Amino acid sequence: MSNLKTLAFFATPPHDCSYLSGREATTMFVDPRADINKRLYSQLTSLGFRRSGSHYYRPHCEACAACIPVRIDTEHFEHDRNQRRVLSRNADLTCTLAPGRFTEEYYDLYQRYIVQRHADGDMYPPSREQFTSFLVEGATDTWFLEIRSTGRLIGLAVVDALEDGLSAIYTVFDPDEEKRSLGTFAVLWQIEEVRRRGASYLYLGYWIKACRKMNYKTRFHPIEALIEGRWQPLKQD
Repeated sequence: MSNLKTLAFFATPPHDCSYLSGREATTMFVDPRADINKRLYSQLTSLGFRRSGSHYYRPHCEACAACIPVRIDTEHFEHDRNQRRVLSRNADLTCTLAPGRFTEEYYDLYQRYIVQRHADGDMYPPSREQFTSFLVEGATDTWFLEIRSTGRLIGLAVVDALEDGLSAIYTVFDPDEEKRSLGTFAVLWQIEEVRRRGASYLYLGYWIKACRKMNYKTRFHPIEALIEGRWQPLKQD
């Protein structure tokens, strides 16, 4: 069984940054041959790593530190007025955790979301192989949060269980249901799930101040950031 002391890491060659135009990025990966169990995955997450399929990675850019790992302190989290409205607006929905797997129902929603919301991104065009390699492969304790309206799947959030909480991997939703703010709703549900499990944190991945698509992460308070090797309250100028 691998542990932090025995892990080997590899760095990619510099490549175009997916988030900040005109910049290059380097990514550090855990050796894909390593045996990653839940405990080790939890330790890696606390050090700022993320999972994408079977790969565990974190930014490793020499001249840039814009990607900041963030997590929500669920014990002290308090809803703001807008978040309370989102919960009220979606009180009619049914939410269920199901084991992570591929289904045509899941893929249909994923495909519509990528095509209509992220046609300018790295994940376009979507495919069944992409869905599986990104969201199903490499799962250790992975769950799909099904969000349904009168039985119809309108949202899907992929969640990894950790020793100290949950890691929010990815969320897709029906583009026709944009007014429901299902991305925010999924985060709020996961916060409550962390509390139900008696854990502490919901990890939201990376936050980049200059990336508008990531602004939603700072609307959850209190939010912590991993800066210079220490988790601390995120200070926003």
